[in-house]
Amino acid sequence: MDLPPVKVLFDENRIAARNRELADEIAAARPDRLLVLAVLKGSFVFAADLIRALHASGQAPEVEFLHLSSYRDATVSSGQVAILRDVESEVRDRDVLLIDDILESGRTLAFAKDLLVARGARRVLVCVLLEKPGKRAVQIEADFVGFECPDHFVVGYGMDVAHAFRQLPFIGVVEGLD
Repeated sequence: MDLPPVKVLFDENRIAARNRELADEIAAARPDRLLVLAVLKGSFVFAADLIRALHASGQAPEVEFLHLSSYRDATVSSGQVAILRDVESEVRDRDVLLIDDILESGRTLAFAKDLLVARGARRVLVCVLLEKPGKRAVQIEADFVGFECPDHFVVGYGMDVAHAFRQLPFIGVVEGLD
């Protein structure tokens, strides 16, 4: 299958440098009994790199996964968040770092944060690779943001459109999709 070209928005080196800075910022927040929750699927590449950067910053978090979806195969959020895979670890009295690829409408992260608070997390911190500040549908702010993102549908570095482009080592915009 021929895929359309992708214009680079954030390259590999810029992403790697920002991940190291984010890890230092997170370490400075002095998390206690840190549990990292990567929100699947889009954050898996970012989460892996950030977790390694956290290790280099002196952190030793436990790592878990939470699979939530409000998109399915679409390019626009349905507005309804579904739990496709729940966290297995106990979150009560722990600091939890939610890692997601993008903060746009905020529905998915607000849902996840509320869920973890209800389960007794001591503190829930949110780290996103990308933030689209003008797109919020619910009230939530990220504690740590990699990059502010222009209002384009982005792919690469774990993010996809209909399951394509996740493998790209950079973040880009599919030409002709916007």
